[in-house]
Amino acid sequence: MKPREVVKRAVEFNKPDRLAVNGYGEISDTVWINGAQIKPPQAQNDPTLDQWMCRWAKTDTPNMGQIKGHPLEDFSAMKDYPWPDGNDGRRYTDVDKGLREIDADPAQKDKYRITSIFMLLWERMEALHGLENCMVDMMENTPQINELADRITEYDIAYIRNMKRIAGGRIDAFNASEDWGTELDLMVSPELFRGFFLPRYKRIFKAAHECNMHVWIHSCGKVNKAMSMFIEAGIDVINLQQPLTNGIDELGKKFAGKIVFESLCDIQKTLPKGDRDEIKAQARQLMRTWGTPKGGFVLGDYGDAAAIGADPAVKQFMLDRFRTLDPWKSGW
Repeated sequence: MKPREVVKRAVEFNKPDRLAVNGYGEISDTVWINGAQIKPPQAQNDPTLDQWMCRWAKTDTPNMGQIKGHPLEDFSAMKDYPWPDGNDGRRYTDVDKGLREIDADPAQKDKYRITSIFMLLWERMEALHGLENCMVDMMENTPQINELADRITEYDIAYIRNMKRIAGGRIDAFNASEDWGTELDLMVSPELFRGFFLPRYKRIFKAAHECNMHVWIHSCGKVNKAMSMFIEAGIDVINLQQPLTNGIDELGKKFAGKIVFESLCDIQKTLPKGDRDEIKAQARQLMRTWGTPKGGFVLGDYGDAAAIGADPAVKQFMLDRFRTLDPWKSGW
């Protein structure tokens, strides 16, 4: 099978002939194509501001950084806020060119194509308004917090539909980040998640499915209480990078075969230690507990080994073990 078919079959529980892989350089079965970030004029010459006017700061240690300036910390700023426009044509100027380059590249043309949004809804709300402010306003169900969520939702839907308009059938999936868990539990009550976020997620993911895209979502932490709602919302693939925090057996018993898991050996508790016997055992357990004979598992990557304190050689060993132990290739 070609890489694109391998991933599609893994996601659709249609018997891939080997393990699907997202990441790890040239062996990846996926390729990514995104629209441009369009900053408002007041942010053009400030590299610390993103297109949402959120201010980022970094430490001396190489990492993605963190937001230190929330442009809508006070909702009175909403009246003059330059909302990003998901229908701005400048955002999509180079998409067709990028896809044609993928189609013309023998190393990429047969790969599964993914487009993405960084910070989908909850993460973007936090970035704009601040975590504590969001929590208080959601509990009070203020008009402003609902407007904020709806504006972000509309941007997401516009982005998805415009990528489909430009790409036609050349994009296979929509991917987004949306961290929902602490080390111990969901950040909000399941009741608040269901009442406030689930209807908006359904709208976003319905748009993706109407554009014939699978939905892939990354979420860190212990998100177990949200898993059934993730499925109800329409998520096809959930990226979990702390499987020991989630509980491999616990999630496998409840959700294997109902949602596709994208994962790897635990980035906090396993890879930094580098215990090769543990890595081998965990690789086998993940594929056979979160996957099924028909598919349902994708090997994901955490691209920054230094950020998690993992030796690159350990990551390579893990990759080799996943591929060697591959039950879709060797048989269940």
